Amino acid sequence: MNTELLNFEYPEDLVAVAPQSPSRILWSAPNSVPAELDKQQLFNKLGPNDVIVINDTKVLKRRVLSESGLEVLFVEQHSADEWSVLFPAKKLKIGDDVQLPAGQSFTLVEKGIPQKIKTKTPLTEQYFEKHGELALPPYIEKRRQQLEETDYKDEDWYQTDWAADQGSCAAPTASLHFSSKDWQALEATGISIVKLTLHVGMGTFLPIQSDTIEGHTMHKEFVSIPHQTLDKISAAKGRGGKVWALGTTVMRSLEAWSKGHFDETDEGVSGETDIFIKPGFRFEVVDVLMTNFHQPKSTLVALVAAFAGVFRTKEVYEWAILNKFRLFSYGDLSVWLPE
Repeated sequence: MNTELLNFEYPEDLVAVAPQSPSRILWSAPNSVPAELDKQQLFNKLGPNDVIVINDTKVLKRRVLSESGLEVLFVEQHSADEWSVLFPAKKLKIGDDVQLPAGQSFTLVEKGIPQKIKTKTPLTEQYFEKHGELALPPYIEKRRQQLEETDYKDEDWYQTDWAADQGSCAAPTASLHFSSKDWQALEATGISIVKLTLHVGMGTFLPIQSDTIEGHTMHKEFVSIPHQTLDKISAAKGRGGKVWALGTTVMRSLEAWSKGHFDETDEGVSGETDIFIKPGFRFEVVDVLMTNFHQPKSTLVALVAAFAGVFRTKEVYEWAILNKFRLFSYGDLSVWLPE
């Protein structure tokens, strides 16, 4: 499939640089025009046997500003002092050193996307907590610089209300529309809310650069799903209920599980997956997808198009843009029934 089929144009002023409460919600079902719902109207669509699956990953502070002003995103640790990172390295050569805060430094070992580096001494979690920041998507940083605004509270905004298991480079942003109070209210009506963990990796920052989506190499991400979650899903399916995935991370986790990507553990299943959900994919678990509006020519748009159909996805995105829904990580929510 040609990657250009996942492309679309949008006005820059629809890129959200801060969350909005309440956010807007777009509902998309096959063979019907999109509809805008409020949160209670969305909850009213849940059946008594349904289950919502959420991701409890916690975003790490992994963006560090060098002494020369380079923004370095530490995305994967390979050994005590070896990392994969993302930063603008065009002017650097292999073997060049970069100075970090508090006397720390690293040497560029390999160029590319990502780059490989070796740090002077091992970087601890305490170092990142003191000198690091959350790694916000580039389009948020770009828009902020253009607006020259400084009153942002990303340490609260860019973290879910139930974040528990540290490990993500980025937030599961569909979750930012909801709170623990929402789940408590739904559970009081009999709806099951269950958790899994997917640590969002560096691939979330990388667009599809090949001419066809089949030419794209998907990144690996760590997933852990407890027995309780799997049991609740099986019970819901057995009662004729629907599985609602809150975000593409949950979708990838559950569908990877159905394809046997993970190992059994005492607690459930866990392991890495590089599953690439694209048009033609056969879904086996998820019945409803709740997700944000994603960037053009991204693996996330490919996932939505696989679930809802390429033509419908583009039509709905055009409708959303025409009706000024806010886009991307801090943007509004879309909810999709399958094609």
